[in-house]
Amino acid sequence: MSYFVNLNVKGRKAVVVGGGNVALRKVGGLLAAGARVSVVAESPHPEIRLLAAAGRLRLEARPYADGDLEGAFLAVAATDDEEVNARVSAEAVRRGILVNVADRPALCTFTLPAVVRRGDLTLAVATDGRCPALSRALREELENTYGEEYAGLTDLMGSLRGRLMAEGRPYGEIQKALEALYRGGALRLLAEGDREGLRDLIRRTCSLEED
Repeated sequence: MSYFVNLNVKGRKAVVVGGGNVALRKVGGLLAAGARVSVVAESPHPEIRLLAAAGRLRLEARPYADGDLEGAFLAVAATDDEEVNARVSAEAVRRGILVNVADRPALCTFTLPAVVRRGDLTLAVATDGRCPALSRALREELENTYGEEYAGLTDLMGSLRGRLMAEGRPYGEIQKALEALYRGGALRLLAEGDREGLRDLIRRTCSLEED
């Protein structure tokens, strides 16, 4: 069983070896998280070339070589060459760098879940690398169940939590208040644009006045 964490990669070097569709998806996720991305690929995807031209990442359009992971916080191997993927994994392990090898959990020190993002809300599904297809199918179900309105709910509840903490409310009281807010229909009120109903719910559950 894996130990789930949210990894802060902002400003940290991440090396992606490979230039196909899988590599492009990995690059997109790393850039969205604020990583400093370097790509090593003999035949980079056109979109990877465009990102490099725009200064979003560093591109080395050549074969992977030992030493390419120097200074990296994490590495991703996403080539169609099993030998290259194994070499990337070996270098990462030797250097103490976190490594993910696409569809090869035995070569990974971390795996990537299937993710649904709604603003600051992240829903993740993983099978410890045993069945990525199941993770993807469940992710699609989550995408259909949890819409963009959950981003607004997360913003609201995060803001209220900050205000309650600033007032010095006990942790347990804050948790109960926010759970009552959610179960009291905050999501529905947000979706309906019922500002008066939402203000009343916040007063009743959190003892706060909302503008």
